[in-house]
Amino acid sequence: MDPLYCLYISISGNTRSFMQRLKEYALQLHTINPDQDYPLIDLKEISDQSIPTREDRPFFVFVPTYLDGGNGFETGTTEVMTNSFGEYLLDGDNTDLVMGVVGSGNKNFNEQYCLTARKYAKECHSEVIGDYELRGTDEDIERIYHQLVQVAKNYRNK
Repeated sequence: MDPLYCLYISISGNTRSFMQRLKEYALQLHTINPDQDYPLIDLKEISDQSIPTREDRPFFVFVPTYLDGGNGFETGTTEVMTNSFGEYLLDGDNTDLVMGVVGSGNKNFNEQYCLTARKYAKECHSEVIGDYELRGTDEDIERIYHQLVQVAKNYRNK
């Protein structure tokens, strides 16, 4: 299987940490089990300095939740800090290539937990395929990796 391509944004460093650990986990599985189908992971970090580019292969979106107060529904649904990622995805029909969205956040925020991922999934006509809190645990890394592999296989078999 081709490498799994993942786009992400990281403001506080939590998502970047998770993505690096996810990439290392994939490499470990791939190295230990060369005859199995454990794809590597290619990462691309999007930031305010990223120039919008038309992506040329299917990818997964990883997005943290940053909102401007409120309860996340009637008020507080204004994103702070991930707008450049949204603009990147909307440019050049990149949303057509999204295989799934993975969200992160703080469970103490109740209904706001992973709200940004749900918003991006809707805009990309995709689904939230996983979530984790803050930097994630080792169990989250394993769970999300195997979910990505399954979704990618289903996507390629369409």
